[in-house]
Amino acid sequence: MKIAVTGKGGVGKTTFAAVLSRLYADEGKNVLCADVDPDANLGLALGFTEEELSGIVPISDMKDLARERTEANEFNTFFKINPKVDDLPDKLAIQKNGVKLLVMGTIKTGGSGCVCPEHVIIKRLLSHMIVARDEVVVLDMEAGLEHLARGTTDFVDCFITVIEPGARSVQTYHSVKRLAEDLGVKQVLVVANKVRDEKDEAFVKEKIPAEDLLGIVHYDPDVGEADRLGESPYVTAKNTVKEIQAIKNKMEISL
Repeated sequence: MKIAVTGKGGVGKTTFAAVLSRLYADEGKNVLCADVDPDANLGLALGFTEEELSGIVPISDMKDLARERTEANEFNTFFKINPKVDDLPDKLAIQKNGVKLLVMGTIKTGGSGCVCPEHVIIKRLLSHMIVARDEVVVLDMEAGLEHLARGTTDFVDCFITVIEPGARSVQTYHSVKRLAEDLGVKQVLVVANKVRDEKDEAFVKEKIPAEDLLGIVHYDPDVGEADRLGESPYVTAKNTVKEIQAIKNKMEISL
């Protein structure tokens, strides 16, 4: 399974990605996660401690590695756009609870994007993870999908946009769907998170087509408690884990 999880900040997509990854790991699957969100906190949600994460350098900040692999230097304006990356997941990932984690970082751009060695490495590495890795791959993406290449998306089993009951979050879903269509992705599924009551459920079902709505995760104070304690919600938030397990089962059946 190759799964890309997207959504605006604060909706709970990292919690969803982390719990989904831990569920697969507990089934005995080999799981590789990539944190591609600028506000990188997937590691904490997976159960890594702050100490274990403190020494990690995001791949986007590994400028020497990017220059070496792309053969870029200050004297040339051309560099490899298909550098060797197949060894990097095993070299750079940290592992705990049966899950390997890569912190990708993000390329800070000012407008139309970046074609630089660091961007090339990230894009190439994500393509390798999706196309070539024989394991469950979960990508915790930001709302944009610019790091994914057309063609690569053919190998993604599921694009999931996590939303919460609100107009701005639903607008993000529509934006992600347009971006995905530009990449040739025909189906973007939705998980509604932090749903509190029947009004929230009715709002979600009114705004999201039934064929796109993968499932609902209700508001769970234990998720916030896990964050305060620095623990994984997989350990603390049992109701959330149960609901994401049901969503996972439905996803696998539908695919």
